[in-house]
Amino acid sequence: MLALAAGLGALAAAGQAPLGWWWLALAAFAGVLSLIARQATAGRAAWIGWAAGAGYGAAAMFWIVEPFLVDAARHGWMAPFALALMAAGIGLFWAFAAGLGVGIAGPARSARLLAVALGFGASDLLRGYIFTGLPWALLGHSFVGTPLAQVAALTGAVGLSLVFALAAAALAIVLSPRSGARFGRAAAGVAAGVMLAGGWVWGASQLAAPMPAPARDIVLRLVQPNATQALKWQPEFARAFFFRQVEMTAAPAARRPDLVIWPETSVPFLLDTPGAGLEIIAEAAAGVPVALGIQRREGTRYFNSLVVLGAAGEVTALYDKFHLTPFGEYIPFGDAFARIGVSAFAARLGNGFSAGAGARVLDLGALGRVQPLICYEAVFAQDLRAAPERPDWLMQVTNDSWFGALAGPQQHLAQARLRAVEFGLPLARAANTGVSAMIDARGRVLAQLPLNAQGFLDVPLPAALPATVYARLGDVPTFAFIVTLMALVAGLARLPIDRTRARA
Repeated sequence: MLALAAGLGALAAAGQAPLGWWWLALAAFAGVLSLIARQATAGRAAWIGWAAGAGYGAAAMFWIVEPFLVDAARHGWMAPFALALMAAGIGLFWAFAAGLGVGIAGPARSARLLAVALGFGASDLLRGYIFTGLPWALLGHSFVGTPLAQVAALTGAVGLSLVFALAAAALAIVLSPRSGARFGRAAAGVAAGVMLAGGWVWGASQLAAPMPAPARDIVLRLVQPNATQALKWQPEFARAFFFRQVEMTAAPAARRPDLVIWPETSVPFLLDTPGAGLEIIAEAAAGVPVALGIQRREGTRYFNSLVVLGAAGEVTALYDKFHLTPFGEYIPFGDAFARIGVSAFAARLGNGFSAGAGARVLDLGALGRVQPLICYEAVFAQDLRAAPERPDWLMQVTNDSWFGALAGPQQHLAQARLRAVEFGLPLARAANTGVSAMIDARGRVLAQLPLNAQGFLDVPLPAALPATVYARLGDVPTFAFIVTLMALVAGLARLPIDRTRARA
């Protein structure tokens, strides 16, 4: 039974990028829900949920081994442990959803399926917040790339997860002769059809609606140097990669860009000891401002930062990443881990970065107000909502070469697309090895550079949309909806009923 649950969970991961097979994911997840609902106790349901979640986590997050293989001689031994721990961790969230749902719903199969689906909505919400959060490979991410993704403008990614889980529960009711009377199964089928088809049609209408004209005529140049992670910091290659970006910055065009954007940690020097580096960049840009990822030192602390350079190479704006990647940019209990040779992978200098002050919006004058996101920060919708004001557009600089060349970078891009939908804002994305892209406020990729390719894009900045429902209210309405329905299911389960008939 546990092996079957793990296999169905792995199939449910087919909805994640790069496959995006949401229909297979939905069917497999309906099988997971059916297995959970058949268990006699909440404890047994939790074990089935854990096995399914572990299978899902291993299949969706298999790329997590890639950072350990950059320096395989030193860190390769940790790769299987990292994947196993990641899969087991996601399994714990699925166990919570399964145990909670079965525990509150009583013996009725249909009520159990509904409650467990709500539990999965709650677990995806929790996964985005607790233990610093990891809202990666959520159930709702299966809908990125479909018209249903537009629902995120109302509900956020967790709302999409809830739609996914409820539709799978309805499918499980339809396919299970033990889930109630024929009329009830027909009603569940209608509900699933209305939910999916209604969201699809509404989303398609949003995508078909004309976009407003951009408030400003801005052309951005997105630079992708394709600096392989294993070579990125080796002195002879670091210089070559730096001048590769300089050359692309200086490349002629029919219209010079208004801003050039380099990726995360794109230069081989610190901001406080740049030598002639900043002047070289400014000379290549010929008066055009350049935004770039750079590391900086302040006393004994290091920061993963983004700066905007003016015409003379002076820093006109500065942002420090504040939502750091555990084990990538800092190590919890770092002193203890250092004794066994474990340090932060992405932090080239020292064993980790310090967190910045928080979300910021940079006023770039004629270029508008932009909220910078450094790599992992684009995964967290709440980080965007934490900004002190609404920006005109979003700018993500990232180094996805850590994630390999398969699912990791594609899943990161999918989440960037979802942030654009949730907030109704265009997002410019400069990635070291790809995928660099211009994404409009509906989450459509207007232009992109493929993985492991060198080049640049000159692209106009699309228009922003009015603030979305999700941008204004966040996850509170979805959380309230889940809690209310769970309370209703729990209350109905405690009404006196014919238990023999309920199990039929």
